[in-house]
Amino acid sequence: MLGGKYTMEGRVITAKMIAEFKEHLILEERSVATIQKYIRDVKAFMAYAQNSAITKETVIAYKKYLQENYAVRSVNSMLASINSFFSFFGWNDLKVKSLKLQQQVFCPEEKELTKGEYTRLCRAAVRKRNERLNLILQTICGTGIRVSELQYITVEAVEHGEAVVNCKTKTRSVFIVKELRQKLLRYAAEQNIKSGMIFATRTGKPISRTNIWREMKALCVEANVNPEKVFPHNLRHLFARVFYGIEKDIAKLADILGHSSINTTRIYIISTGTEHRQRMENMRLII
Repeated sequence: MLGGKYTMEGRVITAKMIAEFKEHLILEERSVATIQKYIRDVKAFMAYAQNSAITKETVIAYKKYLQENYAVRSVNSMLASINSFFSFFGWNDLKVKSLKLQQQVFCPEEKELTKGEYTRLCRAAVRKRNERLNLILQTICGTGIRVSELQYITVEAVEHGEAVVNCKTKTRSVFIVKELRQKLLRYAAEQNIKSGMIFATRTGKPISRTNIWREMKALCVEANVNPEKVFPHNLRHLFARVFYGIEKDIAKLADILGHSSINTTRIYIISTGTEHRQRMENMRLII
């Protein structure tokens, strides 16, 4: 936390302050994605304030603006970013409360990817002769890893049948099933990848989330899948729902996904409206 000039009157966010905040996040060992998001959110608030002195009224008005334009989870995420910024500079009187979020009973069907749709996406990738994308889809969905964790799927990890994944300050083991191992090793051999990352750019860097998202979207017409359902993280959600449907062990699933809170895992396994309705029908409580 900083004091001095930043805690006095005339509080205006500057590029220098954002740079200092970014350095603070780096020293706290936040993930690259988290740092990018926090800085993006603070810059958005800075643009909203238009170089004027920030007051509690300014922040409350911004909160209302976000509420009118974004989903509750997105609003709370953005508020968390600017609250963290305020805390760092000792502007605790400017911090605002997050919106209350009622736990969802079921998720909208137009948002969740089904197993059949996932299969069609993989087959569409094969028909388009994009074997790398086909295997990326199967790797994420078959292990439950995040896109940012694809870099840990190395030749050595696949040969061992287990990848050690580092996310933020946590490390976990991710098992790679036999069939996926065979596919990945075959692909690595065909591409002459003898060691290191299996999915990398020509310069040897991890493939970006944006590139994978763009390639996935390009499959939608061929696969006959609603584009709104198609993004990498939905593959992780599908893994979670299928795993929970078999095991019914949310604590184990949280460990596999790398969640520190089971409440986060619950979001992943919410059933669709159709499934929820069917369960209510099966209760047979209407005489």
